[in-house]
Amino acid sequence: MVSSYGPHFGEEAPLVGKHGSGTIFFANCNLSCLFCQNYPISQLGQGQKVSKEELAQIMLALQARECHNINLVSPTHVVPQVLEALELAAESGLLLPLVYNSGGYDSVETLLMLDGVVDIYMPDMKYDDKHVAEELSRIENYPVINKAAVKEMHRQVGDLKVDEHGIAQRGLLVRHLVLPHGLAGTKGIVDFLSGEISRNTYVNIMAQYQPCHDASQVPSLSRPISATEFREAISLAREAGLNRLDKDAPLGILHLN
Repeated sequence: MVSSYGPHFGEEAPLVGKHGSGTIFFANCNLSCLFCQNYPISQLGQGQKVSKEELAQIMLALQARECHNINLVSPTHVVPQVLEALELAAESGLLLPLVYNSGGYDSVETLLMLDGVVDIYMPDMKYDDKHVAEELSRIENYPVINKAAVKEMHRQVGDLKVDEHGIAQRGLLVRHLVLPHGLAGTKGIVDFLSGEISRNTYVNIMAQYQPCHDASQVPSLSRPISATEFREAISLAREAGLNRLDKDAPLGILHLN
């Protein structure tokens, strides 16, 4: 099920470049986040069925529009179908780097199927506390599964490498959404990346949290993050030795205290 596809200019700088990231948004998700801003797609399954041939043609169409990569958004639950489509697309001339853009709740067994296929892994690291993950995303053992997945992703592709124009070609890019009241466990995540992955890890510490969907069910999620909370997250990353940060002063929250 594909919700939409096309050049995307709101992704991380190394993916977007001049012509955009060629995103394919899959319907449904293996997470059930209370605060998901895309819940009609991720939880209600809004989208259209496509065959493997149609999915391959979507990839080729994005390449024809000069996108810098094929960016598979929430692909965890459709990996076998994606691999079938990729085979057809490659036979027809697909050459772009492939981005695996997931919530980070991926089994190592699934990732082994993608070894040698995916060029750029872009997982979320959402939580450092399993109880918070259970409450907010209705999933079990997220930190253990997530950290094992990120280790395997890095084993396959290494640190993020860019070309002479700053466009990503291969490697790991990690996303971490800052939540109010420290619910995301930023310190544990940046310490893990620095100590067990690489101090050269490219990290996007994100400030765009909004209380969407069912976030009102949890009082601690009922507001956006403050500029102070974001600056604290950036400081924790730098203190851990992480300096490849996608941005460190998003305009959207500068007016907050």
